[in-house]
Amino acid sequence: MPGYETHIRTLRLGGHDYRIRSLVDLQQFADPDHHAQRLGISSAQWSLFGHVWPAGRLLAEAMATHDIAGKRILELGCGLGLASLVLRHRGADIVASDYHPLAETFLAYNSALNGLPAVPYRTLRWGTPNDSLGRFDLVIGSDILYERDHAQRLSALMHEHAHPVAEVMFTDPGRGNSAPFTRALAAQGYAVSEIRCRMDERDVAPFRGRLLHYSRAGAAVATVTAGATR
Repeated sequence: MPGYETHIRTLRLGGHDYRIRSLVDLQQFADPDHHAQRLGISSAQWSLFGHVWPAGRLLAEAMATHDIAGKRILELGCGLGLASLVLRHRGADIVASDYHPLAETFLAYNSALNGLPAVPYRTLRWGTPNDSLGRFDLVIGSDILYERDHAQRLSALMHEHAHPVAEVMFTDPGRGNSAPFTRALAAQGYAVSEIRCRMDERDVAPFRGRLLHYSRAGAAVATVTAGATR
């Protein structure tokens, strides 16, 4: 890719090898069209999308075995899209999304690199209404609760784009912002379960990483809605 140094790694995800093109380091920055300034992405944050992060690998591993039958799935902040690639390999109805202008290019390249059909992609900026996106049965994301206001933005997005019966699965490396998101989804009728996970080989129990699984049944939604109208 012009202006960037990349390399291709082979990752074992869910018992299957995936070849992934990623940036060689965190110093990669080329923006001749000034997308970063218009989008409010600093040069320090610009290259974060293009790396294989532990939380991304954890989500991809979870998606290798999760029940996806009949579910329309949305990945938020997909970056390189590891989880979306795993789901595409399994034949899932998956839509990947991000707002970094290079995410779609890297995702398309990595899909082709693995002989997969292109993953449907949507540019999505949290907090900006998108009436054409529709609703989903499962919403996933890795390390996307990294700013304090993300809990509010993402819970509002769940309200707009999750079906009444839905699941949300996020991986979080222990940043400390998951509690307000959990409270917001509880108010929408979701129950939560949490699994502590090792983020890397240096982690010792109790592990800092979390696999957060939120689930909502139709009856719970009806109860919350009725309570809100009283």
